[in-house]
Amino acid sequence: MDAFLIEGGRKIGGEVKISGSKNASLPILAATLLTDDDVILKNAPDLSDVRTMLKLLSYIGKEIEKKDDSLIVKQGEKINTEAPYDLVKTMRASVLVLGAMIGKYHRARVSFPGGCAIGARPIDQHLKGFEALGVKIDIEEGYIVAGVKKLVGNRVVFDVPTVGGTENVLMAAVFSEGGAVLENAAMEPEVVDLANFLNSMGAKISGAGTPTIQVEGVKKLHGSDYSIIPDRIEAATYFIAGAMAGGEVVVDSLIPEHIEAVLKKADESGVDFSVEDSRIIVRGGRKLRGVQIKTQPYPGFPTDVQAQMMSMLTRAQGISVIVETIFENRFMHVNELNRMGANIKVEDRTAIINGVKKLKGAPVMASDLRASASLVLAGLVAEGVTKISRIYHLDRGYESMECKLNALGASVKRIKE
Repeated sequence: MDAFLIEGGRKIGGEVKISGSKNASLPILAATLLTDDDVILKNAPDLSDVRTMLKLLSYIGKEIEKKDDSLIVKQGEKINTEAPYDLVKTMRASVLVLGAMIGKYHRARVSFPGGCAIGARPIDQHLKGFEALGVKIDIEEGYIVAGVKKLVGNRVVFDVPTVGGTENVLMAAVFSEGGAVLENAAMEPEVVDLANFLNSMGAKISGAGTPTIQVEGVKKLHGSDYSIIPDRIEAATYFIAGAMAGGEVVVDSLIPEHIEAVLKKADESGVDFSVEDSRIIVRGGRKLRGVQIKTQPYPGFPTDVQAQMMSMLTRAQGISVIVETIFENRFMHVNELNRMGANIKVEDRTAIINGVKKLKGAPVMASDLRASASLVLAGLVAEGVTKISRIYHLDRGYESMECKLNALGASVKRIKE
């Protein structure tokens, strides 16, 4: 198992290019099941989660070719409408093949998904949406078994906005007779990117990025040559790294509007930065002040940046308060940050951070993807050496993180434990 050794206290500076979005790549890859034609995807990141999805697509019957910076997804000779537990257990997004297979083949057998242990994250809203389209759902020995003769157009109303549920039902709905309307839909940029990709293949979707998505059903989708959006969570992470450990760091190749809520709280805390088209220039060294943050669905403050922002606020002056409204078990990094000298107390879904003057390197353990990133950020500014175990979590969502940080002047070594 790999670990990171981080020698803290080095000022970082330079330019870091943001990779393609993990959370956009996974549903888009699943959506390639909706066509028999070739699909070319540019800007897909090289991550363990993406590799898992590619294995799953290969199992189902796609052929994958890597060429330069592109993935080419082709139709194989045989189709298997099953996603087995061994391939699905490590990644929650694997369940997204369910909607695609229902849409294309009208049947699917998919294991319940796995992923980070940050909360219950049920898929009841996915199943409710499928049933509204006429799909019969059975649960058999840990598998979701779905079948339908004809997808019917209908109004799907989600009880709560759900990114995965919106994406899954959207993929099935593209072939619905009479079309469908998805209400209380998730508005995240990754949902918009999926809709744009589906439209590039001939789907007729409007309203993505709003609470109401309208789908006019079509008979068939064709191939596409499509470029995936940059990863807003990676962009926010390196932005925070610059605020904590910079010098001057240029975060390049992102869409700044996608992290507007993060930038707003950073500005409130006193971070010095400027925005230029697809770049953000952040200058570290300022004394920061405490802020109050409440995670919300997009366009609110993203839960996926909560842990990283908490790392920054451990050294801000005064008291900060973070309320986590999305996942009930997303403060697992708190104990590890406290091991490094932070002063954080948790009461139910609220974390109270009393700023300290310095953090100290310590052996810590990553518990999930974004918690891993928060520990890396803390390690960059801590005195001494920080060892972070179980960084396989980190490899699920950050492409070559140690290389990117070292190019900025940090000292991050990947070692075998």
